[in-house]
Amino acid sequence: MDFTIPEALEEYYAELVAFLQAEIEPLVAKDDNIRFFDHRRENARTDWERGGQPNHEWEDLLKQAREAADKAGHWRFSAPKKYGGKDGSNLWMAVIRDRFAQRGLGLHNDLQNEHSIVGNFPFVAMFEQWGTDEQKQEFILGGFEGERRVAFGLTEANHGSDATHMETTAIRETRDGVDGWLINGEKMWITGMHVATHCAMFCRTSGEAGDARGITCLLVPNPTDGLEIEEWMWTFNMPTDHPRLSVKDVWVPESAMLGREGLGLALAQSFVHQNRIRQAASSLGAATYCVEESVKYARQRKPFGEELARNQAIQFPLVELATQCEMLRLLIYKTAWEMDNMPHEEIEKTISDKVSMCNYWANRLVCEAADRAMQVHGGIGYSRHKPFEHIYRHHRRYRITEGAEEIQMRKVGAYLFGYLGPRKGRYS
Repeated sequence: MDFTIPEALEEYYAELVAFLQAEIEPLVAKDDNIRFFDHRRENARTDWERGGQPNHEWEDLLKQAREAADKAGHWRFSAPKKYGGKDGSNLWMAVIRDRFAQRGLGLHNDLQNEHSIVGNFPFVAMFEQWGTDEQKQEFILGGFEGERRVAFGLTEANHGSDATHMETTAIRETRDGVDGWLINGEKMWITGMHVATHCAMFCRTSGEAGDARGITCLLVPNPTDGLEIEEWMWTFNMPTDHPRLSVKDVWVPESAMLGREGLGLALAQSFVHQNRIRQAASSLGAATYCVEESVKYARQRKPFGEELARNQAIQFPLVELATQCEMLRLLIYKTAWEMDNMPHEEIEKTISDKVSMCNYWANRLVCEAADRAMQVHGGIGYSRHKPFEHIYRHHRRYRITEGAEEIQMRKVGAYLFGYLGPRKGRYS
């Protein structure tokens, strides 16, 4: 077995680092943009007068970074070549995301806004697999051109991780001779609605509560009559772009349906593995950053006349974290490589449990590493003069989003005990 990172990947990463130094770092140094990365001035990102949404200046800076990266040919790296990308593989994306996060949070990679100069485009995969030719043109190409942005309208307040008991409904209704759907219901935690041009609204169109079938995805324009943002949900790590919203008698034409009627949950699963493996790599990189910063500090700090690092109480917790980082890195890279070497539809049937292992463990690990970094650094680690408390707040969300860790552990359990996956039926 060859565990060597491909030479072409090493060369491309060196190109990315050169781009960061030439384009992104000067942008951060310009016009006091450093305020957005000074953890003592985190309020710079938040517009408290607009319900705690992201500050326009902050989002404009992110846009400048994306445009520079797109011009240099990096932003669309993971997208298909026919959309201006480079067909970037899951392995390459995992390595890049891991290494970006090891550099610490910054304009090159700030997941609070799902931002990176090497972008992740889950909706491209979703529209590519399920969309009509017209939808691909409008939402994939329109998305890259900044004319379309789609929010993901799945979660509801009363059901959280259980989408099968969805209360939002859509019934068929014809208006002025045009077939369509009339939608009523509520959604929660619908990220990005403050800038979204559409919401991919998942609705019960047939079947009974608890059925996996009978849920359909409808593309609802934003704004539109009957769609109301009820409140912006303030979070552990501000700003927020996660609202609770309602839809009352919202009508969309039949052409707004994405995918097949009744198979919306299959559509929702079409990109979850890609998202989870890349997010796992980011959490792994951030955990590694926390460990390395703690090691450096422990060698420099000399209480009672001796390096802090001489104490086993300091060494051993960091040894355990470093060991877990190394083991997890191998699993993430191996799983990403396996994803690249099988048809998309086979991932769910064969290695979905491995993707979940990577994701839930990486998200837990980064929280432990950030907490340990605060402890090693003492009072200064707890303060906003160091980034560890921000990293903790930032990554803590991923133990709930992208599938709560309990949901992912349940997936691993189903594979392990033979209820799903390659071992199905082994013990029956």
